[in-house]
Amino acid sequence: MDAREVLDLLDLTLLDHEADDAALDSLCKKANEHKPAAVCVFSEHAPYVGSRLDDGVALAAVAAGFPVGDESPEDIVEAIREAVASGAEEVDCVLEPREGDGFPDESDLAKLIAMREATKGCILKVIIEAPLLDERRLRAVTRMVLAVGADFVKSCTGKRGGCGDEVAGILAYEVHRHGLATGDSSGVKLSGGIGSKADAERLIGIVTGHDPSLVGSHRLRIGASSLLEDLVG
Repeated sequence: MDAREVLDLLDLTLLDHEADDAALDSLCKKANEHKPAAVCVFSEHAPYVGSRLDDGVALAAVAAGFPVGDESPEDIVEAIREAVASGAEEVDCVLEPREGDGFPDESDLAKLIAMREATKGCILKVIIEAPLLDERRLRAVTRMVLAVGADFVKSCTGKRGGCGDEVAGILAYEVHRHGLATGDSSGVKLSGGIGSKADAERLIGIVTGHDPSLVGSHRLRIGASSLLEDLVG
């Protein structure tokens, strides 16, 4: 892959509650110059960033807790509605994992339904924190995320572990399986520890090896804050 192909999949990320105008301006300048798929920031920064992004770069907001997700469906709905009101076209939202074989259960399903209902008209990317899950729970929660109609299942926040090769393969397999069963065209977002073009190429190769249709920014995203420098530096 060339750098442009990876850039087309990139969610350029700045998740820092303390980020000042200078840092946000720098982010927007990079985005306008290099045209990633989206810029991803906290909801409170979305109005400022959105007003400075050129057309063609989507505005994504992280809502309802990060890296630890909110527990209450009501709180999730309120946070997502605030993000959408701030101008976000896409919402990244953590489904907080729990210890034990009971995860995921009906309480987690209620959170996912709240996320989907609150993001109607926007792209929803559900973060599942795969590094904290064994394979059984990883597959179970991925299937639940896809069942509620999320647009993307996202590997992790990157704050509690990175995205490994095995996780990328499992997510791609489950999205492919779901698509065969339902006809849906859900996507995979890989995030966590992806700092080089080589990292991105390897993970993308794993995903497309399981499902060749997982191409283009409507089906595949890479979430990273430092990858841009390796791509264009």
